[in-house]
Amino acid sequence: MMQTYIPTRDEALALLKAHNSNASLIQHALAVEAVMRHAARQHGADEDEWGIIGLIHDVDYERSPNAHCHKAREILTEQGWPETYIRAVVSHGWGICTDVEPLTHLEKTLYAVDELVGFVTACALVRPSKSVTDLEVASVRKKWKQKGFAAGANREVIDKGAQLLGVERDKLIADVIQGMRPVAGNIGLGLTGTQSGTST
Repeated sequence: MMQTYIPTRDEALALLKAHNSNASLIQHALAVEAVMRHAARQHGADEDEWGIIGLIHDVDYERSPNAHCHKAREILTEQGWPETYIRAVVSHGWGICTDVEPLTHLEKTLYAVDELVGFVTACALVRPSKSVTDLEVASVRKKWKQKGFAAGANREVIDKGAQLLGVERDKLIADVIQGMRPVAGNIGLGLTGTQSGTST
């Protein structure tokens, strides 16, 4: 039996890049990682655990979009990842592509912020600055009401995630923006010429 180990960030990033070459997918993973780390700090949780799970959550998406989360379980199991990490990854597809309900605070957070990171990214990209560094909650709220905007981001999942966490949508949006700002330069959402945050 393969001994379970605790993956490092470098190992997680290497595994992500081994299965994904799309720059947008990798930037999304880095953004979700940053938001998960921000949330972990807020709650006194294990920042590395939360961040690594955020980083790897879409490991299977580029090659196996029709088996999303299911293929991720295979990949992570083969690598000997802890079941708690694997379950968290699979649970972010709850009600979409899996029936694994988010139960822990970590799982609920990943479920809530994944789609919202995509929506916030879309909001940032239509700004003159094309940056998250000057994006405010009010701007995101305004775009939220435009049903044709970022139609690929599932608003129902975002609201369901906020309910799971027991927070208002605006609070969740604010936390996501704050989490993304430190890595703005690495996820294509920094002000021109700025680079900051965790390197890729």
